[in-house]
Amino acid sequence: MTRLDARLGVAVGGFDVEADLSCDGGVTALLGPNGSGKTTLLKALAGLLPLSGGQVRVGGRTWADAARHTHVAPEARSVGMVLADPLLFPHLTLLDNVAFGPRSRGMPRAGARARAAEELGRVGLADLGSRRPGQVSQGQAQRAALARALATDPVVLLLDEPLSALDPQTRSATRADLSHRLRDFPGTTILVTHDPLDALTLGDRLVFLEDGRVVQAGTPTEVIARPRSPYVASVVGLNLLRGRLAADSSPTLELADGARLVVAGVPEDARPGDRLLATVNPAAVTLYSERPAASARNLWELEVAAVTVTGQRARVRLRGIPGTDLVAEVTLPAVAQLGVVAGRRLWAGVKATEVEVYPEA
Repeated sequence: MTRLDARLGVAVGGFDVEADLSCDGGVTALLGPNGSGKTTLLKALAGLLPLSGGQVRVGGRTWADAARHTHVAPEARSVGMVLADPLLFPHLTLLDNVAFGPRSRGMPRAGARARAAEELGRVGLADLGSRRPGQVSQGQAQRAALARALATDPVVLLLDEPLSALDPQTRSATRADLSHRLRDFPGTTILVTHDPLDALTLGDRLVFLEDGRVVQAGTPTEVIARPRSPYVASVVGLNLLRGRLAADSSPTLELADGARLVVAGVPEDARPGDRLLATVNPAAVTLYSERPAASARNLWELEVAAVTVTGQRARVRLRGIPGTDLVAEVTLPAVAQLGVVAGRRLWAGVKATEVEVYPEA
């Protein structure tokens, strides 16, 4: 695999983005809230935006170096790019759409069409090459766009929300096809996505960007085990609380504004005053309509902010713990029994043994 050394600094309209996306092949999933700078980084890798700092080197070749004022034009970079909109030429067949890339790089027509047919077959569209984009489904059009990007044999593949415009069923099937094709791609893939399932199933490495800065990077397993920001925790489906280890003998974290979180244990080397992070699985948060005589060491009276239903379960977002919201995951019968609606006040309980604690840094 070809190594990508990408230490990027990009300034656009007064907004600065800095990130290290260096990797040895595979799929790096880039996640972050809207406006965090994800697409800006993709454009810089493609050569559509100049660097204000850092450099991009691929396989030992310099594509960009801010200090040396080096900037290789987009067409001279070995890059394939797929957006949410497949942007296929409507008057061309899928075969000729895919052949367009090799043809634009000087390959003879017959060779380009043969290469296109090969790529269409690898994304499951071998029998649809004679159809035009308007004659195929959204998912099929997106797979054709992927085939077009790969037909030029790029060393870097950039995917910007490639599944976001698809309906849930089509998205699931296309995700599986994409995963299969990317396993055989020998280059480096940078995938921008908002979808946790896309990131966790397609990404070998996750990079989280907030306000133009990387807040966490690691394998999916590492990130799931120890998220380091509320956004990261929400992506992997956990609650995250920050606090300092209390000075008393009990293992307790002091949260903002005097709130406390009792835990079963803390890292062995933790000392009073140390900043710690704590995660709680939403399924471990129990809800009550009245203050319970429960065994949970942590009880709070909170207000329901929102309810989201997925299948037979609901995620209930509660506000009232200073500095954070708490999410509980409950069954639909529990939602009905408790009368869970926005604005209702409920008691939330968390057992100390259900809290995972680790150092902030």
